[in-house]
Amino acid sequence: MGSSNVDTPGIPVHYHGGPVQVHPKFFVSYWGFNRRGSDPNGEQFYLTNFLAGIGGSRWLSDVTQYYEVVSGFRHFVHNGVGEMQGAWVDTTSIPSFPTDAQIQSAAKRLIAHFGFNKDATYFVATSHNHNTLGFGTQFCAYHNFLTVGGRQAVYVNMPYMSDAGATCGEHAVNPGPSGVLDGVSIIGAVIVGDAQTDPFPPSGWITDDGRQVGSDCSGTNLRDITFSTGTFAIEGLWSNKRDVCSDSGP
Repeated sequence: MGSSNVDTPGIPVHYHGGPVQVHPKFFVSYWGFNRRGSDPNGEQFYLTNFLAGIGGSRWLSDVTQYYEVVSGFRHFVHNGVGEMQGAWVDTTSIPSFPTDAQIQSAAKRLIAHFGFNKDATYFVATSHNHNTLGFGTQFCAYHNFLTVGGRQAVYVNMPYMSDAGATCGEHAVNPGPSGVLDGVSIIGAVIVGDAQTDPFPPSGWITDDGRQVGSDCSGTNLRDITFSTGTFAIEGLWSNKRDVCSDSGP
């Protein structure tokens, strides 16, 4: 499918004085994926390849227009190849409905495993039928931050997306079996854009009503995109430079 731009529902984002992720990195914990039947749809393989391919892509270049200001100087978000730095299966016992506090604990284990990076996003992907209450009704995924060792770190609650079906993107782009995982990359793309430009909400780039560059364009520009690591369903990110929801850079 070709590139497209849609000017709704996106609206401009504004800088609120906080940091961005200048040199973004991803780390992923697959919590509970060691159990039999924990990943019937292959989300671990799909999400890992998606995050491994997105860095350096034309699509993610949209974030390079956004910056932080430190001592009067602008430091822009970079879009580098190899942003995916590591994935790990957390074999700690997982509850049926992990709370946000338990997701944070899992994120701290992930940080302990790979180390702290101030520009990193730490994804906690939970296994099939082990999702936080509210998934599919109140949220599909979200990012926030926690404090570890006196430093702030960005974490993501990434439920088993296909458990929510079409509510969280299943078959939003592709019919049949290939579309079961559409939501993994569509929602993952939203999280990537939001976390890199507003890692510690709401201090980065957000709209007046609190939306970030990914969530500002929810449901727009839905299509397949191909990276070196595979083909994935994706949506647009807001571009202030182009005044559109864009799927082809700033």
